[in-house]
Amino acid sequence: MGMAEEILLRINGTEHRIHSDPATPLLFVLRNQLGLTGAKLGCGLEQCGACAVLMDGVSQLTCATGVGEFQGRDIVTVEGLSNGGTLSAVQQAFVDAGAAQCGYCTPGMVVAVTAMLDRAPSPTKVEITEALTPHLCRCGAHPRILEAVARLIGPGGVDD
Repeated sequence: MGMAEEILLRINGTEHRIHSDPATPLLFVLRNQLGLTGAKLGCGLEQCGACAVLMDGVSQLTCATGVGEFQGRDIVTVEGLSNGGTLSAVQQAFVDAGAAQCGYCTPGMVVAVTAMLDRAPSPTKVEITEALTPHLCRCGAHPRILEAVARLIGPGGVDD
């Protein structure tokens, strides 16, 4: 690793000046320096989705991408999705559908669904599959996660 630098991050609407090697994965800065532990370390290779955050409204994996890449971007973690203790619609749908067993993948799934619905409020099955493909759930909660998405889409359901 290289030398630590001052890096300015905007996370959940708050500016943070951190000192870090720019190559340090954002996930480690979030968890170890800022105490934002919602995003999880799963694979360390950006292949399981547990480390997802929103970056400029797009789901972005953070366990291998250096913190320097996030400077000047608008980052929202799963903690930033709620408003004053009130869960976001996506978070509430996951609760209502019981869409978690161990809960390890849940923050990344919530972030992915949030980004998808912001982009496509009435997603097709293909869009849902594409949004969730990078996210692994080892407990087998996928049917309940899809139920949460169905609750968010509403009575019209999912078009092909």
